[in-house]
Amino acid sequence: MTRPGRIHLRLPATSANLGPAFDTAAVALDLHLEVAAEPAEIFSISAQGRDAQVCGKVEGNLILEIYRRVLAENNRPMQPLHLDVKNEIPLGMGCGSSAAARLAGIALAVHFGELGWRENEILATATFLEGHPDNVTACWLGGMTVSAVAPTNQDRHHGQRSQCLSSVQVARIDVPEHWRAVVVLPHESIRTEESRKKLPEFYRRADVVANLQYSTLLLAAFVFGRNEWLRAAMLDRLHQPYRAAICPLLGRLQPLVGVAGVLGVALSGAGPGVLLIVEREQNPEELHLSVKNALQEMAGAEILQCGFQSRGGAQNTH
Repeated sequence: MTRPGRIHLRLPATSANLGPAFDTAAVALDLHLEVAAEPAEIFSISAQGRDAQVCGKVEGNLILEIYRRVLAENNRPMQPLHLDVKNEIPLGMGCGSSAAARLAGIALAVHFGELGWRENEILATATFLEGHPDNVTACWLGGMTVSAVAPTNQDRHHGQRSQCLSSVQVARIDVPEHWRAVVVLPHESIRTEESRKKLPEFYRRADVVANLQYSTLLLAAFVFGRNEWLRAAMLDRLHQPYRAAICPLLGRLQPLVGVAGVLGVALSGAGPGVLLIVEREQNPEELHLSVKNALQEMAGAEILQCGFQSRGGAQNTH
């Protein structure tokens, strides 16, 4: 019986929320986590690229943790692997590094464990592990995604426990060709859990209604590629005002909307990185200078003119 052989994964970074669409919308970015895996005698990793020292550790490695967990919960033998990892995704900056790593672990388990999972099972499992569907759907499908979860009656049994996975409903949209992405990163990262602790348990009705309006307009702006709608559509009242104190880049960069081709500014995921959506024809050097001037004395900030990514992990797995 032939065992599964080498597999190569290429998973994009993602930026979620896009302002008002909290835990709902995300977009894939042209930065990638690449993983080539093959059967081995023991687990080992060769890593290069961004944060190679972290990505190259076997102990505590999120990809391998998820790989082992999925195999164990589905009663599959534990095949040790050697991973060649090349990482471009900033860690702890709100760029979907954990979603990419979890999807990589799941995809490896599906391949080497011969689980035969379809896309809906991969996305449902990734959503369960990640806690929300936005980053994982954009990472797996590319482009811009809008996603929601709905409980199902089907139980999945994992060892001694049973979990009810949710059905992930997702719409994928091509990002307008006349837009591009810029991500601005501070020197220090923030854990998503820390950022979420800043959010209140309850919201005023007026704030909820405003975000419904903004997020609906956001979807329309992406579908029709309307610049003038995007300027208003990336406003938010549910998470950014509460995270601003620990994500100081946001307040510095929001005034750039309407300047140097900047169409919208929002926290990238839970922060502290900030996403700028910019007109494609805008001069990159002029934009870079405008961002640097807006940051002024905030030393150590990094500007990544990375663009959007139309292809997700589902199209880049072989």
